[in-house]
Amino acid sequence: MNVFHGISASDGIGTGKAFVIPSAGKRIIPQKTITPSEIAAGWQRFERAVQTISSQIQKRMDAVKDDRVQREIFETYIIMLSDPVFIAEVKKSYETDLYNIEYVLNTKIQEYADRLRQSGNEYLEERAKDIWDIFGQVLDELLDFHPFDINQVPDGVVIVAQAMNPSDTIILSKQKIAGLALTEGGISSHVTILARNYGIPLVFSLQNIISKIAQGEQVIVDGENGTVIASPDPEIVQEYTARIQAEENHRNALKKFRDLPCCTKDGTRFTMLANIGTPEEAETALREGADGIGLFRTEFLFMSTTHPHQESADGSFSEESQFRAYKKVLEIMKDKPVTIRTLDAGGDKLIDSVEIPTLEEKNPLMGLRAVRLSLAYPQLFKIQLRALYRASVYGNLKIMLPLISSTDQVKQCRRLAQEVRDELTAEGIPFNKDVPIGIMVETAASAITADCLARVSDFFSLGTNDLTQYTVGIDRENPAVAHLYNEFHLAVLRLIQTVLTCATEAGIPVSVCGEMASRQDSALVLAGMGIRSLSVSPKQICMVKELLSRFTIHELQAISSKQLNNL
Repeated sequence: MNVFHGISASDGIGTGKAFVIPSAGKRIIPQKTITPSEIAAGWQRFERAVQTISSQIQKRMDAVKDDRVQREIFETYIIMLSDPVFIAEVKKSYETDLYNIEYVLNTKIQEYADRLRQSGNEYLEERAKDIWDIFGQVLDELLDFHPFDINQVPDGVVIVAQAMNPSDTIILSKQKIAGLALTEGGISSHVTILARNYGIPLVFSLQNIISKIAQGEQVIVDGENGTVIASPDPEIVQEYTARIQAEENHRNALKKFRDLPCCTKDGTRFTMLANIGTPEEAETALREGADGIGLFRTEFLFMSTTHPHQESADGSFSEESQFRAYKKVLEIMKDKPVTIRTLDAGGDKLIDSVEIPTLEEKNPLMGLRAVRLSLAYPQLFKIQLRALYRASVYGNLKIMLPLISSTDQVKQCRRLAQEVRDELTAEGIPFNKDVPIGIMVETAASAITADCLARVSDFFSLGTNDLTQYTVGIDRENPAVAHLYNEFHLAVLRLIQTVLTCATEAGIPVSVCGEMASRQDSALVLAGMGIRSLSVSPKQICMVKELLSRFTIHELQAISSKQLNNL
């Protein structure tokens, strides 16, 4: 029996025979000079390769027409393949440098991916893998290089591999994979998103696992503890069989909480909200018993579709496309509250327009991002505000501003919101003039000055992920220091308590939409501190409801007191 320890990305337990995917053979990229007379033929080969891969992706998309998540991934890839800016960069280098098209394409992919990795934005860093995946397929087509076919994977196995290409995730639903054990991975990668969506246990950062597990060997993936067990002893198999059955029983038992209010054992009521990234996820939230949407991350709408060309605006920054998305969520949720966060992204190329140049920032996490970006480019911000206000007549809308650190920022945003309301009034366009405008509290500055911010904000929402990172000074994605990332750090808890006290004194609501709200230990602490509104992913709503139903307020306060006094 061998036990491997890694990082859990998707909970659950899976067991099956190992299907070891060999590391892909390294594609050899030739570097040859060409003459001007050879340019046209090489470019035609490139265009044919792009068309071939586009057709293959379209067929995959058609095959999963009822699967929204996978369709969105394939749609993103098709957009990437037709990105006029990237194609123009490749063509310019090809015609200027006079190297073979394979070499030029490989170079441009590397440059583009490097810019994404250096953005400091977790989402954009993961998109670097997508760029390599989709244009890597174009390279393979040009080189007539055909690596392992993922469709060879049979049903019910545990996949053991270095990494999974996002476009290969079609197997996750088709082959009923029991688990994933990967050397590489990311918390926000498409593979992880899909694994969570389908309930597939996933553990990554498993060093040297490929060379130590044999094809067909019995494997257990423990997504709860971040371990993978190969050739388990009989008593271990028996233990995990019992755990799997217990998990299934627990999932079935949780279903009864969908239609029940979230209450403690002694009857204290909590508001259970959902975090979503697409309009369609609102339907899932409703089915899972959400009291509303606590966080709609609008950056996904921008990042997955934008191009830095003005003529591409209809598919990216378009007021109309945003309006349709916001309207859809509000109509799905009817009279339930829907908190939509304005653009929370950095100034990376994927959200560029002619009005937002590409920026090279030494520390993007501290740079032009979130509300700072919106205020730097007010016309784009006003487009989003117009779409939001136009949609406000279709439901119970709240607007939330990300990464606020001063009252001046809130006042500037409110002035722009007033300008938008004046414009809509002059145009005779209906809207709700009383839409609440609140802020994300995710910096130490905003937490410490919460009493001041409460005077200009209609509500607070604690973004505990960034609040912890900025307060403790730890990048939780950096494996060298990730173990120091601690949401129970006394400084973080004291800042949360300060925000809650200030909000209570000002008479404004406060909720938590960070990861602390969805983990059992931290949800209990937050509840004991006085938080009465939690926003989590839709699939976690029933879990949190059931958890809180087991405790009285007095018991929750005792749990919180222990953490707050842990010196």
